[in-house]
Amino acid sequence: MKAAVTGASGHVGANLVRRLLALGAKVRVLVHEDRRGIDGLEVDEIEGDVLDVPSLRSAFTGAEVVYHLAARISITGDPDGQVQRINVEGAENAARAALEVGAGRFVHVSSIHAHDLREGGPRIDEDSAPSGPARPAYDHSKAAGQARVQAVIQEGLDGVIVNPVGVLGPWDFSPSRMGHFFLDLAHRRLPALVEGGFTWVDVRDVVDSIVAATERGKTGQSYLLGGPRLDTRQLAVVAERITGVPGPRFTSPLWMARLGAPPMEWLARATGKEPLYTREALEALETNPEVDDSRARAVLGHAPRAIEDTVRDTYRWFADRGLLPPGVMVGSAP
Repeated sequence: MKAAVTGASGHVGANLVRRLLALGAKVRVLVHEDRRGIDGLEVDEIEGDVLDVPSLRSAFTGAEVVYHLAARISITGDPDGQVQRINVEGAENAARAALEVGAGRFVHVSSIHAHDLREGGPRIDEDSAPSGPARPAYDHSKAAGQARVQAVIQEGLDGVIVNPVGVLGPWDFSPSRMGHFFLDLAHRRLPALVEGGFTWVDVRDVVDSIVAATERGKTGQSYLLGGPRLDTRQLAVVAERITGVPGPRFTSPLWMARLGAPPMEWLARATGKEPLYTREALEALETNPEVDDSRARAVLGHAPRAIEDTVRDTYRWFADRGLLPPGVMVGSAP
């Protein structure tokens, strides 16, 4: 199989490329700047980005399947317009380029945030309302980008869409926000947890379902890729059992965290550093609806593993890269 991948250096992308190579695929990746996730891998690299249509055509020409993962994640709105451009215009550009060059299947990796997690009710499935302009910029951009892809599918693109929940797991080079969360717990850098939770899924289970969607996904269909629901305290308890490092004993109620979010956002803008949490991040922790992933389980064989396995393997990967404090040993959660 000849595959093309955008967003290959991201968390999901780094895992997907490794899985494709293990399956014997020939992989071409669209590279913008960050190469950490693909360094040393036997892949064909094309310089460009999702706003550069000629580079997309070059990357996709000859591909039997295109995996579109490139996105701009944000918990601080869209101050420079890049969230909108990359997640909406970039998604449409990728879909149209795949259609124009005659690529085979197109798998668009969207997000659970494409659905309105606040107004969509206590249970979210593929038919739940999309995130509108009243929702955080990232959420709205994922819904709008997914709609643009669906429009190209209506024009003849053989495309399917997957919507993972919060992603955890190894091969997290950046690292992701949740990767930072687990590292901060191990280094005892978190003064407190914040009330609330989310639904989580192992990145390797996401990749399994992405690969399954290549063959078994129905054209034009979307699939929610869910997993266990845990609050921040439960995640910290699992991390403590695995590393032996005590987690924060205080959990801030959401009302208190909301009071602290605006000054954190202001400080982040002043220093150029990402804040510990923002009002947009708190909204995700507060809503936490049930995610119905029965369609993905039935069609794609989606089978999320136990969260303990995910957290243990995440810490083992960080340990192998020398990112844990001296003396911290990664054990098995009982």
